[in-house]
Amino acid sequence: MSAELEVPLGERGYRVRIGQGLLADPDPLRAAIRGRQVLLLSNTTVAPLYAARVETALTGMQLRTVLLEDGERHKTVESAARIWQALAELGAQRNATLLALGGGVIGDLGGFAAACWMRGIDFIQLPTTLLAMVDSSVGGKTGVNLPQGKNLVGAFWQPRLVLADIDTLATLPAREYRAGLAEVVKYGAIFDAAFFDWLERHADALSARAPETLAQAVLRSCRHKTAVVVRDERENGERALLNFGHTFGHALETLGDYSLLLHGEAVAIGMCMAAQLSAELGLAPTADGARLRELLRALGLPTTRPSPVAPRRMVELMRLDKKTLSDRLRLILWRGIGRAEIFDGIDAEAVVASLADDAID
Repeated sequence: MSAELEVPLGERGYRVRIGQGLLADPDPLRAAIRGRQVLLLSNTTVAPLYAARVETALTGMQLRTVLLEDGERHKTVESAARIWQALAELGAQRNATLLALGGGVIGDLGGFAAACWMRGIDFIQLPTTLLAMVDSSVGGKTGVNLPQGKNLVGAFWQPRLVLADIDTLATLPAREYRAGLAEVVKYGAIFDAAFFDWLERHADALSARAPETLAQAVLRSCRHKTAVVVRDERENGERALLNFGHTFGHALETLGDYSLLLHGEAVAIGMCMAAQLSAELGLAPTADGARLRELLRALGLPTTRPSPVAPRRMVELMRLDKKTLSDRLRLILWRGIGRAEIFDGIDAEAVVASLADDAID
């Protein structure tokens, strides 16, 4: 199966291609590169597997490759500075292109560095993780982490092209693959009850990485992401719904120093926390939260916090999250499967009580 989506954002518009063997086909990649200077950004885990394919596709171009260490802990200003230094050494002009070959960390870092270099150069997303394919590679949100919180420094900078090669998921470690499934579940949870039902029926095939099932899940997820980005590119309204579970999850990631939980694992737990709070506030049926937890568990994802957390410390971190508004907690909660909403002014004490509630475990 192969598919192509258009992200119609005028002069910032681009295509998302989904299928097998895309990294082995040089034509779409070369057609999207407007100059001859190319910086290939990857990490020490992905590069040995796939960088040679990309480098071969770019034969004849002025190419420099930069490798970073793998992991969320390296999504920092210091890593961005390494990329800028490499661009300087390349002598990169405004028609240079940065290629981000890897997962969400590489994509976010690459996009942020591209947005800043000479006030913006082209970049192309080559996602190699499920999470990046269905979420971070589409939509133009880039950034880096600070010790105080995740993605506090960043920019909106749309890619020129996204190539999601399903074949790369075959080499993804099991834990990383499962983490990506959390973002797939999110689209059903917030927008599409029928898709949620489909995921429940196909949980075994998804766990087995069946290519056709997986390609269908990526396509349906990207359709939802694309539609929201087109309606609300800068997250002034509806796009915030994509952050269901993320404010809780980002706090968990920060508490774990970005090493205890993978992003998708934190989002899975965060979605359960959001569903629990929604039920306690009388917004949603408890049974829908139970279905969410059951699906996540069927896909091998955690649904409870890995260690005790201090609820008030969690709320302090959630206040820092960019999805909050002023000094009030802005949270994405739901009224049940497929019906997420933005809620402003949520009582912090209600969140503290929910986080302290043993019922979530």
